[in-house]
Amino acid sequence: MWIRGLIAGLVIGTGAVAQENPPRPNVLWIIGEDLGPELGCDGTPEARTPHLDGLAARGIRFTHAFMTAPVCSTSRSSFMTGMYATTIDAHQHRSHREDGYRLPDGVHLLTEWLRDTGYRTANIRQLTDDPKERFYRGTGKTDWNFTAPDRPFDTDRWTVLKSQQPFFAQINFSETHRGGAWDRAHEHIEHPADPAKVRVPRIYPDHPLVRADWAQYLNAVMALDLKVGRVLELLERDGLAENTIVFFFGDHGRAMVRGKQWPYDSGVRVPLIIAWPKEIPSPADWKPGSVSQRLVSGIDLPATTLALAGVPRPPLMQGRVFLGDEADPPRQYAFSTRDRCDETVFRIRSVRDAQYRYLRNFMPERPFLQINRYKEWSYPVLGLLRELHAAGELEGPAATLMAPNRPAEELYDLVNDPDEVHNLAGSEEHQAAQERLRAALDTWIVETNDRGRFAEAAEEIAKWEAQMKKNYDAKLKRRAEKKQ
Repeated sequence: MWIRGLIAGLVIGTGAVAQENPPRPNVLWIIGEDLGPELGCDGTPEARTPHLDGLAARGIRFTHAFMTAPVCSTSRSSFMTGMYATTIDAHQHRSHREDGYRLPDGVHLLTEWLRDTGYRTANIRQLTDDPKERFYRGTGKTDWNFTAPDRPFDTDRWTVLKSQQPFFAQINFSETHRGGAWDRAHEHIEHPADPAKVRVPRIYPDHPLVRADWAQYLNAVMALDLKVGRVLELLERDGLAENTIVFFFGDHGRAMVRGKQWPYDSGVRVPLIIAWPKEIPSPADWKPGSVSQRLVSGIDLPATTLALAGVPRPPLMQGRVFLGDEADPPRQYAFSTRDRCDETVFRIRSVRDAQYRYLRNFMPERPFLQINRYKEWSYPVLGLLRELHAAGELEGPAATLMAPNRPAEELYDLVNDPDEVHNLAGSEEHQAAQERLRAALDTWIVETNDRGRFAEAAEEIAKWEAQMKKNYDAKLKRRAEKKQ
């Protein structure tokens, strides 16, 4: 607490000094769940996202933004603290839900650092009081792998923001998370995606079901764009647009086979757009409508938000400032991790530079399609892969997903192989890149005190195995019986 108090004192100041400070901006995070860089401004066929494209046209679009984990609770634990989940023991998906585990000393939520310096904080659920606008509600999602403070946010209502400036607010939208909103997304948009025209990554078989599933994902992206448009309208209506910095990003990659829960680009690369308001002096390097290839990690979002709000970075925060006059030198590497997800135990570490992604599989004896009941139920393409494989009809890159084990190391050239199909590990031509990234990962594991090297308690794994059986086994059985 003393550290937070010291930082608050440095920012708020006293007397005439405080009055000379420039106006402090509001900051709004708009977060899409399970969202890869599949926007219209990313060049995605059949994705019509005019509101996000417009945001990018007056802001900066970052093309190399990567979350530190490919699943919500772990990623969110990181981007709300500015810390690697593997450092703060928040790396096991949906862990510490009952044991009262709290963050280490000196590590706090972004909202706590901001509140101590005079910011009001919000996690918006309700945008308006009009019952006809229920479609535009936020989820209020937090989903952290630790026990949160009693009051992580001050409010969940949009209508109070105008009277509570400066504010930090976030709003979470679930369209691109598989479930009811995903299933109904096409009902809210004028022009649903045509399955025949979508671009299917080469890791999947070119099959009608795959194309239909991908089209529905893009429908969800387009429904999300409608919600973003409504938020931007409300900023204008309430006179907040002129002094609010807007961040738009995904909490991790898309909810597809070898996407969500996997630390490939498909699981951790996200869209990131930042738009600057007119009434707040812009950074010297600000260029509206520009595209940046700078490597950004999810843990950099809190550090950058604090810097733009005039708050010094806390001493323990691992994230870097990537925008503004206080920006740190650009990253050479972005690191991502995978540990237990639901009942499925893996340990994978991954590092990305401007061209390559290197992965290390600490459990190579386990198959890629190790059972995960949530995905067996929710991902139709997963069932298709199993059916085609059983019939001897699965060919090409997709067949590698059915292997009984995994390579100990993987290396992909994302410039020439954006779908991460060709594993270059062991290639003489790419040996230097592999050794460099391997060494970078070794150093990172030590320097960040990666707690994934300690096995999770067997009883915790057994608890989640039992829970997922309870949630899905009967439903999976009924579905299988219907197909017979």
